[in-house]
Amino acid sequence: MKLLLIQGANLNSLGKREGNTYDSTTAEQLDAMLTQHASDWGYALDIFYTNIEGEAVNKVYDSVASGVDGILANPAGFTYNAYSLRDCLNYVAPPYVEIHLTNIDQREIKSALSSAAVGVVHGFGINSYFVALEALLRHLKHEKSQDH
Repeated sequence: MKLLLIQGANLNSLGKREGNTYDSTTAEQLDAMLTQHASDWGYALDIFYTNIEGEAVNKVYDSVASGVDGILANPAGFTYNAYSLRDCLNYVAPPYVEIHLTNIDQREIKSALSSAAVGVVHGFGINSYFVALEALLRHLKHEKSQDH
């Protein structure tokens, strides 16, 4: 099983930003935890950070061409208006799950990408990633069992 995680605009500075709205965990620490999760659960995880929406679109298409089974993204700064990324996610076959560290409904933020998602996980801090990963893995397993 191969998954792609896109870390959107500004997430490369996770844990280093002012205030404590998001979490004190750094991007490097999160990557290590996610890599360990992939090892423990037996799947491959490609983590891709970008501050440029077009790079995210290209990464999705490249990953689909190489056989990725599922896509996750924390759109971060892309949340507000990444319509070309949303359209890309709508047109590719693998299921997409959206992740946010904070409860974006509480903050009255509407995601431009969530309409492309099979599910959205938000509000659990760093744990949002693990809930989303496990939900996507279960979703993919269910899809695979429906194919047989």
